[in-house]
Amino acid sequence: MNDKKIFWGIIGCGDVTEQKSGPAFNKIKDSKLLAVMRRNADKAADYAHRHQVEFWYSDADSLLSNPLVNAIYIATPPSSHLEYAIRALKLGKAVYVEIPVTINAREATLLGKAVHQYNGKLVVAHYRRKLPMFLKIKKMIDEGVIGTIRIVTLRLWQNRTHTLTTKEEVGWRTNAEISGGGYFLDLSPHQLDLMLYFFGPPLSYSGFSQIQVSNQQVADQTTGTILFDNKILFNGSWCFNVAKQDEIDCCEIIGDSGSLRFSIFGNKLIIKNENGEQEFSFTHPENIEYPMIRSAVNYFLDSESNPSSIEEAIILMKIIDNFAKVI
Repeated sequence: MNDKKIFWGIIGCGDVTEQKSGPAFNKIKDSKLLAVMRRNADKAADYAHRHQVEFWYSDADSLLSNPLVNAIYIATPPSSHLEYAIRALKLGKAVYVEIPVTINAREATLLGKAVHQYNGKLVVAHYRRKLPMFLKIKKMIDEGVIGTIRIVTLRLWQNRTHTLTTKEEVGWRTNAEISGGGYFLDLSPHQLDLMLYFFGPPLSYSGFSQIQVSNQQVADQTTGTILFDNKILFNGSWCFNVAKQDEIDCCEIIGDSGSLRFSIFGNKLIIKNENGEQEFSFTHPENIEYPMIRSAVNYFLDSESNPSSIEEAIILMKIIDNFAKVI
């Protein structure tokens, strides 16, 4: 885009924007948070006051109509991502959209078509790609530190009372019409996108979900496999009804001369190879989405390539749709 500075508007200035993303917009060169929107006018006004934001609105149309805003951050629940993103693209505004990018692959495909139709710029918030720990893992894989990759295993098991979100946000995450599904739809994009980032597009994939606890409205267990190039096999398991003592968040990448073990939602990396075992600890940014937002700003200003494209997100959502099928 021709603009020399990115002036942001947030649609959905809820809890996710308080620390993870919102403050980052004003910490980046040539970037400023100018407007916020939330359906609750009092909460929108409060957010604007606390974060020194000039404009606040209680409806998206008013924010989108602000001619000073040239980029939109969509941080609403997934069911409204497609609508808001297309409206922003039609107006010639760049878009940064939270994950999952849409509620399913069909909507993601429609969004991809809109990006091309309006010659727009859109970045998907797969921000873990830009965190130091995952950049280190990518570098180790590419440099063959653990040899040729043979198999990847991932387990995310949680107790039903466990959540990685605030109480205010829990309800919509288990409402399939709003979120697309349960916690698998909410959490797996972080994990599966990293697999695509590490290993490239899949050759094939297959999986399924089931509702083990009968009073649940969404699946609480999912399993899936992905075959990548070079015969790299991924096996994933998600379960949200285990005992608290059996909770686990672990990904292991096994090569023919060593292994990497880490938590997707943690900050420690353990490498084992012929040199023994080493543990690395990483400090995530204060505003964890800062590195990805910085890359998005650079992309919008034509100084960097797209760090996380809708085309990649479409592939991801096709995998998630496949795994999320309830049997």
